[in-house]
Amino acid sequence: MRRSAALAVVFGSSAAVLVVEIIANRLMAPYVGVSLETFTGIIGVVLAGIAAGAAVGGRLADRFDPRLLLGPSLGVGGMLVWASVPIVQVVGPAAEPSPVWIVILTTLSFFLPCAVLSAATPIVAKLRLRDLAETGSVFGGLSAAGTVGGIAGTFLTGFVLVTVLGSRTTLFIVGLGLAAAGAALHWLLLRRPPGITAAGLALIAALSVFGFEPECDYETKYSCVSVDIDASEPTDRDLILDAARHGNMDLDEPTELEIRYVRLFADVIAAMPDGPIDVLHIGGGAFTVPRYIEAVRPGSTNHVLELDPGVVEIAKDELGLETSKRLTVRTGDARTALPDLPTDGYDLVVGDAFSGRSVPWHLTTVEVAREIDRLLRRGGIYVMNLIDGGESGFARAELATLDEAFDHLGLILPDPELPSRARNQVLIASAAPIPEISPARGDGVVVDDEWLDDYIGDAEVLTDDHAPVDQLADT
Repeated sequence: MRRSAALAVVFGSSAAVLVVEIIANRLMAPYVGVSLETFTGIIGVVLAGIAAGAAVGGRLADRFDPRLLLGPSLGVGGMLVWASVPIVQVVGPAAEPSPVWIVILTTLSFFLPCAVLSAATPIVAKLRLRDLAETGSVFGGLSAAGTVGGIAGTFLTGFVLVTVLGSRTTLFIVGLGLAAAGAALHWLLLRRPPGITAAGLALIAALSVFGFEPECDYETKYSCVSVDIDASEPTDRDLILDAARHGNMDLDEPTELEIRYVRLFADVIAAMPDGPIDVLHIGGGAFTVPRYIEAVRPGSTNHVLELDPGVVEIAKDELGLETSKRLTVRTGDARTALPDLPTDGYDLVVGDAFSGRSVPWHLTTVEVAREIDRLLRRGGIYVMNLIDGGESGFARAELATLDEAFDHLGLILPDPELPSRARNQVLIASAAPIPEISPARGDGVVVDDEWLDDYIGDAEVLTDDHAPVDQLADT
């Protein structure tokens, strides 16, 4: 086998493995969410597949003619890439966002394609190695090609393919390229085409990519997004990102707030002095709170920091969002945007950013809390939504963190007892005494200072160096 062909095969198979690894997270997100545990499970299973494939491929190459193995390793690998889509959609609904289920779902869907594709490298090495004196250069060159292929697959998928083509189409094209390359290599090495059975299996596997309805209406750079419309009330719409509802909007009645924690935000706003307010929103979602403030406090300004430009476009198309001089949106990571915002520029900062079911860790630290304190005017309020339950390790740690930056804290719980299951908890912080808040409709209870102190206890302060949010939160 020529050196150029060998390097191309290893480059391509390694690139395909990294494409699969990145898209695995996108396909699994509607079922197990997006978290550190999800990324950890996927990376671990893919690495296990690479190791298993390399070991088995090397052993097979020593026992059998490698010319018989190389074409099938790419062709079968391509068919397994196609098959990963229906496997996720069949098994996914039974999965839960737990480490065990993440590993199970990843293994069933992506272990085999990664293993079979990784077997190509030792098979190629066997075809290339004619003299032991060339061992170092052969293995070094193939290792370099595999690494460069992995880098190319990572960058191309993360920066281009998912955004332009979407997950399914990307995997379909990758599988098609692998199947075609496998058939071509089989012909070139053995001078005979793959059998009819192999061609039939390839066709079935290819069609299976689109054999199930996708779990979402839109695929953005960051999320699998759906807008659910109530057939009986078509103006009432839910925004679903991956596995969770991230907002609700009534197109005709922006003051109608369906979600409990959003009504608690409204109760905090009602406790502030009358008149227009300047508000910073960390997280846009369905843009429910900015539109509510526009309706109940005319003349207010709302500046929204939203990570995903795709969510902004969906909100404009389907959720009635209209930007203006008084309702502005900046897309990108909120953490990088905060330093550019004016000191003493806001009366209220609303924290409602989520990655899956948890607040992104880098928005929870004491460094961020101090930055928000800088942005607030004297008497300004920071109100934050998070989900936690059980021992509420994350909620307590976040309160301890806010206590480092603000003089006064508040907490609204569904009830004054420690939540036994995951629920929205609304945290409040200010440099000035917090005004009296009266939750309506029995949405929650503002705990007293003594209860709050006991609740926080000896909880750790979250910092940029240590903020294990995913481990602390019981969601």
